[in-house]
Amino acid sequence: MTGIIELIAQTTGCCAPASAGLNETEAEAISADFQVFAHPVRVQLLTLLTNSTEDVCVCDLEAAVAVKQPTVSYHLKLLREAGLVSCERRGPWAYYRVERERLASLKARINRHLDTWNR
Repeated sequence: MTGIIELIAQTTGCCAPASAGLNETEAEAISADFQVFAHPVRVQLLTLLTNSTEDVCVCDLEAAVAVKQPTVSYHLKLLREAGLVSCERRGPWAYYRVERERLASLKARINRHLDTWNR
């Protein structure tokens, strides 16, 4: 009976060392990429900016989502820090635009990673 158990263990690889497939730095980077989309307000703001052909005034962004101004400002700050949006001051208002090249780069990185899950 012991020989059969040993044979099963050898053929199924139940004790084979597992590999995470990503080192810690890579895992942190892809996690940060996913976190950009981890809140519905950020997704709404990014979608709004992506669909616009012109810069969008912050007052219009605030009116488009069901949260208060400080929350909108916080999420826009996170999107700016991620490099996905930029803003320009025009008088008392800030106008936002999506950074399309940066967004395309992020999308490509996420897609490459998701493709590894299909193997």
